[in-house]
Amino acid sequence: MSIRPAFLLCAALPLFVACVSVADAAAPGPIAAAPVFEQWRETRHRGNDELLTAGLGIEALRSTTAPPFANPAHPTADEARRRAIWSSWRGIADLTPGGGFGEVYGNLQAVPGREFSAYARVPGARHPHRVLVQVPDTFDVARRCLVVAASSGSRGIYGAISVAGSWGLAHGCAVAYTDKGAGSDYYDLDAGSGFQADGTPATQGALAFVPANAGATHGVAFKHAHSGDNPEADWGRHLLQARQFGLQALDRAYPRSAPFTTATTRTLGVGVSNGGGAVLRAAEFDGAGFDALVAGEPNVSVAGAPPLYDFVTQSAVLMPCALLALEDLPQPPLQAAAAQVGAVRCALLKSAGQVQGDDTAAQARSARQQLGEAGLSDGALRAGAFSTGFDLWRAIAVTYASAYGRYGAGEHPCGYSFSAAGANGSPGPASAEVRASWWSEGSGIPPGSGVMLVDGNAAHAADDPLRGLNCLRALGTGDSADAHRVRAGIADAAAGPPRRDVPIVVIHGVDDGLVPISMTSDRYVPLARTAGAKIAYWRVSNAQHFDSLLAFPDYRKRYVPLLPYLFAAMDQVWAHLQDPTRALPQDALIQPTPRAEAPLRRDQLSIPAVSAR
Repeated sequence: MSIRPAFLLCAALPLFVACVSVADAAAPGPIAAAPVFEQWRETRHRGNDELLTAGLGIEALRSTTAPPFANPAHPTADEARRRAIWSSWRGIADLTPGGGFGEVYGNLQAVPGREFSAYARVPGARHPHRVLVQVPDTFDVARRCLVVAASSGSRGIYGAISVAGSWGLAHGCAVAYTDKGAGSDYYDLDAGSGFQADGTPATQGALAFVPANAGATHGVAFKHAHSGDNPEADWGRHLLQARQFGLQALDRAYPRSAPFTTATTRTLGVGVSNGGGAVLRAAEFDGAGFDALVAGEPNVSVAGAPPLYDFVTQSAVLMPCALLALEDLPQPPLQAAAAQVGAVRCALLKSAGQVQGDDTAAQARSARQQLGEAGLSDGALRAGAFSTGFDLWRAIAVTYASAYGRYGAGEHPCGYSFSAAGANGSPGPASAEVRASWWSEGSGIPPGSGVMLVDGNAAHAADDPLRGLNCLRALGTGDSADAHRVRAGIADAAAGPPRRDVPIVVIHGVDDGLVPISMTSDRYVPLARTAGAKIAYWRVSNAQHFDSLLAFPDYRKRYVPLLPYLFAAMDQVWAHLQDPTRALPQDALIQPTPRAEAPLRRDQLSIPAVSAR
């Protein structure tokens, strides 16, 4: 569920048809017939415009200044791609000097090659998702390999490049991506403008997303919230279609060596956060075609347990108050500002009967106790201070409620909408320059990139200041028609057990404050084991959700990056696939040491070694 903090850092095609029926997608089982991919594009990327960093290199990726558009209102496809890659790297990885990326773990070396991209659609979906394959010039048809990944959070098509691209391209593998039905294909309802297959803005043609009621409302629509498709329910199918697209792209790249199949091409699935959830959902299918799967901090809800939406909405209501019961919170957000907001929230909750206590301290303890009873540790609560301080809980709850209930733009049952931000911070029309940047810089969940969350409950703030938040909460707990509609969508997105035939590694930070380990991986792994899966579980102490937050000194004193463990797990399962006498990863509770201000050393990470067979 990770999204890039703003401060840091489709009408579906009428010509698009799939070769499978809706009935084929009713439940995990045999893989459906191969989909049809539309709007194929092939581009070449060499010299100062290569695959991994678009020629930017580490220094430009570290820069807070985005790669420029020569004409800010009308970027070229190359310019939009370069900025999207810059944004995707900065949103996920810790690139700070001394942080270790490209030195202790990961790869940033230039990789020349080709890209293939298209639109795909899962059975029954109203809108397509993007798929893209990077084929390095070092690809060896005699040693065929494919890495498949879904974007983290709701990011665009390059949202997994710092994980799958960095590892896969360095190993000479092709890398296939999907935005899993979300992404940065925002649509300006007032200007009638969306994005083409190449990432450039347009008002007509084969746009990636145009909402169904585009002419009936105002503001900004985006695919995760407003497609009407509940994309999370199909994350596994999105990943499988990316794998299928990867094989077809290799057929086109090397026609004399075709066909490329799962029988002849070693295939690894990998993802982080929502991308990790997609990996685990793909594991449910018979014949999924993966040789191994690695899921980092996966957003995965298990049927029969409270869903993550329940925790998100509870946190949106309670956490500003609950944080006052803890000392030594990481910064940002600034503690003084957070304390002031928290005290106001405690008083409101007390007035509404939602916490107990006669003073702020007692009310904060009451809120903290409720979150603890829900399964949140103090470490996760501390890390959750970031999401609280920057209002991420509400943004996530609004978006996911809309998706689960399959509501269109302007239909949110709690009165929320999205708009471009005017010069004075109020809703207003988007300038052409701001609109042109959305595809490259949007996280897939506003606010950010010039798009704001509009609270339609503001008129009732004097009488009921918690109205909007409590409405979001009630969609998961209440008995209204809208609540039943949202909960049906949540149930559709619950994970089932994986098949037995594929090795899986799950990696999760013990202090994850956005996708808490106790509510996700700790529940999924026993489910998988009961089903007989071959699964290893790495629990990493002193690790939270956002590696990019290690840019802040207070965070790198407390936490280690999680990405090194994904790279290590991929190395270990890959070594096993090449030589079955080498053991697969085993369970581990990892106790690393944060680097503080010193350069990161590999020994500080305490990466588990593979035991001898």
